[in-house]
Parts: sequence; C-alpha cells; structure tokens
Amino acid sequence: MKRAAVIVFITLSSFAILQSSKMEISQDTPYTRLDSLRGSITPERAWWDLTYYHLNISVDPTTKTIKGTNQVDYKVLSENQVIQIDLQTPMMLTSAMQNGQNLEFTKEGPAHFISLKDKQSIGEVNTLMLSYEGTPIEAKNAPWDGGITWAKDDNGIDFVASSCQGIGASLWWPCKDHMYDEVDSMLMSITVPKHLMNVSNGRPRGVDENKDGTNTYHWFVNNPINNYGVNINIGDYVHFNETYDGEKGPLDMDYYVLKDNLKKAKKHFKLAPKTIEALEHWFGPYPFYDDGYKLVEAPYLGMEHQSSVTYGNGYQYGYRGYDLSRTGWGMKWDYIITHETGHEWFANNITYEDMADMWIHESFTCYSEGLYTEYFFGKEAGAEYIRGLRAGIGNIAPMIGDYDVNSAGHGNVYSKGANVLHTLRQAINDDGKWRGILRGLNETFYHQTVTTQQIEEYISEQAGQNFQFVFDQYLRNSSLPVFEYVIKEDKINYRWSGVVDGFDLPIKVTIDGQEKWLEPKTKWQEVEMKNTTSLVVDPNFYVSVLNVMGS
Repeated sequence: MKRAAVIVFITLSSFAILQSSKMEISQDTPYTRLDSLRGSITPERAWWDLTYYHLNISVDPTTKTIKGTNQVDYKVLSENQVIQIDLQTPMMLTSAMQNGQNLEFTKEGPAHFISLKDKQSIGEVNTLMLSYEGTPIEAKNAPWDGGITWAKDDNGIDFVASSCQGIGASLWWPCKDHMYDEVDSMLMSITVPKHLMNVSNGRPRGVDENKDGTNTYHWFVNNPINNYGVNINIGDYVHFNETYDGEKGPLDMDYYVLKDNLKKAKKHFKLAPKTIEALEHWFGPYPFYDDGYKLVEAPYLGMEHQSSVTYGNGYQYGYRGYDLSRTGWGMKWDYIITHETGHEWFANNITYEDMADMWIHESFTCYSEGLYTEYFFGKEAGAEYIRGLRAGIGNIAPMIGDYDVNSAGHGNVYSKGANVLHTLRQAINDDGKWRGILRGLNETFYHQTVTTQQIEEYISEQAGQNFQFVFDQYLRNSSLPVFEYVIKEDKINYRWSGVVDGFDLPIKVTIDGQEKWLEPKTKWQEVEMKNTTSLVVDPNFYVSVLNVMGS
C-alpha cells in the first residue's frame, strides 16, 4: 500500500558515473514497449493495491533452481478484470488461481496479464495464488548486474544470495514489480537443505524440519517493503545479537555470519550500533524497530535489503580497504555498514516512486557518510569527506533519468548528489534547521514512496527559501553553476553564469579575510570594497569559480 538499482557501486580508482538523457524520452532513446511495461504504472497495475505477500519457495543450490508459490493479496481500487504480474525468463509462471479457479494468462516479456473470472468489486480484498519454477538469472558480478549469486564459502559449502535493484525482483519471484506500490506486510517461507540456514527480512517465525532433508525458515516483515528489498541469504551461518538503546527504545540488532568469521565479526560489527547512533541523530529514529536490524554476510559487496542489510566488505574499513574521498576520513569506518545502513532511511523508509528519481536514495545515503564522519570526528571532518568525493564527479549527465521506463541512466547520484545536499546546507546556514529538515523528511514521508517534486517542495518550505531553480540546475542539468567575478579598483563585480533562468543561490565568500554573503544573479552586480586584493568562495559550495579578469 505504500505509495506515492540498478545500483552502481564505486570502483576503487574512481566513482562510477551513471549517465542519463533528459527527463522526457527523446526519439533517439532505445526504449521499447517492454521498458514501458516494466517501468510505468500500467492500467493492469493501477486498479489494485498490494496488501500482503506469502512467498513460499524451495531453493536448490545443487541445480540452481527455485520452485514454489506466491500468495498475492490485494485491494480493488477500481473495476478491471486483468491483472499484471511480472516474472522474468527463464523463470516460468506455471499457474495462476483465484477462489479455486485456474486462470488464463498471456505473456509479453516479463509481464503476465492474468484474466480474472470473478468480478473485482471496489473495496474488496482478494487473493491470487501464483505457482512458478525455474532457473533464475545468475549474477555474474553482483550487486552491479543483479541476480542470484550461487557461490561457495571457503569450506566448499553453498553460499547463496539475491540482489536485484533495477533489474527487478521478478527475476526470481512473481510480483507486482514496480516501486510505486509496496506490500504492507510479507511472510517468507524459504526451504533449503538442512545443513544450510536461510536469513531473510524482518523477524524469524520458526523453522520447520522436513522429512526430505530440508528445513523451512519463516520470516515475517511487519512494515511496507519494496520488491528489491526482499532477499534470501543462504549459507553456513552462525548468529549473535545485541540490543541497542535507540531513540524509540530497545532495538534488536542481529548478525548472521559464516561460522569461520564469527570472531572477527563480533569485533568488527561493533560499528553497527555506532552507525545507528549517528544516523538516528541526523535522520530520526530507525524506521523499522518492530522488524529489527540485521547485518547478514553475503557473497558480494553489499545491498540495502530492508532490515536485512547484506555485507561483504571483508571486515575492513573503507570501501574494500580504500578511502573513496582520498582524505583519510573514509578509513575511519566501514563503507558498507555505514552506506547500506543509511539506506534504511533513504531507500527503505523513503522510497522513490520511479527509478528515474534514484538520486533520492543514493544522494542522501552518500551524504550520510559525511554526516557519520561529522558526528564522530567533527564538522570539518565531515565536510572534508564530502568535498573529497568531488574528484570522481564528471558532470556529464543530469541526475534525474527518464520516467516510466525503469531508467537506469543517472548522472552522479552518489557523490554529486551528496555535494548538492551539502551545498543546500550552506545556503540555509542554520545547522539546527538543516538537521530538522533531514529528520522531518523521514517523519513526513514515513514508509512512503515519493517523487522528486515532493522532496524539493518539502526542503524549500522548511528552509523558508525557494530552491526550485537550484534543484533544476543540479538535478536536471549536467553542468555546474559558474560564479564569475572580477576585482576592479574599489569594486567587485559578480554574477552566475551557465545556469537555468531564475537560478538563485546565495553564496558565502571571503574578501581579504572578511566573510561576506553575496546573492548573485545572472546579471552583473557589484559591491564596493576598498583596496580589495582577493576573493575566495567557501569551498563547501559545489560550484565552479571563474575570475574573469584572470581568465
């Protein structure tokens, strides 16, 4: 009911730069009807509202297959007799049933259009039972490409996990595979060979020991959850836990790691409650107290699966032992624990309605890395970390992608987005208000899907400043605003150039050692300053600076 990726991680040498075209689809874009079926709210999706899933499957690591059922409960919002369910090849939907009746369906790409026999009356909650099986897409380079990772641990024991942001959860289970509608709650019953354990989202509801040499692990999520946030983690796990005294009371923190890593995990995962402490300070209470918090070791780098954050950073600080900011601050904490936990607020609590707005997830979460640094090491340390991320920004594409096509083309939604938020903080010039905005976002849009417009309007309203054209410049254009100035006699002339019409960003400068706020426009303005020799723009503003006289 929660209404209104591709996740690209960062290489060791530079930040991954995601590219996109303009907001509207141009004639030369390679989009197809299948992209629209995947990325838009089709008529066959719009008429019903998800309320509950029960995913009941068997996972066989030997054959790399999945087989089972998904119960889909939904509320009828408007009259329609055709429902869209998504399942990607080579997985096969073998049957669809409602009220004991077999239903016919047609298939177009991953979209299955199921014809319902019983009248769908507005306000009713109905159930659809789906059966399916097959060999799901195998991830070759998770989590970048998405799929199921069928790996072995160092002891040769199966080590299996899902990751599917962007490509979609329908690669391994049938669902309503669009971000705008999140199921209210979900039960997962995952059957695996008895020498293995499955860990999924939410809280455990028991284990069934089956006579065929398998065990079924039941997990229940009591909060709205997006499809790509649903996960399976299967391995030779051991478990330990602790309780954190958080803003809303006791928070259960559970850790599942390969048994050979237990000793180092108990030491290294002490970073997890520190992360919750810092991020609750900035963003407000952890959004899923009733589902708890988990870190689960995975055979890939990591992903923000809701209440089941996956971890594969090798029990080391930084990003695989590397500081992405090149400032030294990134080696004070574990990138995956900090970044992926940050997504519990921005991605899982506040979720984009359309993937074109992926900046909402990644920009705020990348920014949370600087906030963590600031919380423990001071304001300048956090600012230095964020500024250090600029080295990898190409400014070659807008941050917002194409709507209604599941667009994966976004420019610099990580590091550029973090610096845009850092710039807004400078312009607001009130750290208490800024923290209130960050916490207010998570309260106002608690467990909701959102659009960019909602985020923009909220920040502007709470700041008491109209940032409409600032957002237009940074989100919908690729180039940075240019602050031009010239020192001439006893005057300084200055203006913005290379900006959208109406761009209005105040900026702090230091003139001969004296701090001063300027409000540049696109037309030249001047300020009288006697015997001026230097002007320095506050480096916390993410802008280009051009001394026209010196150019």
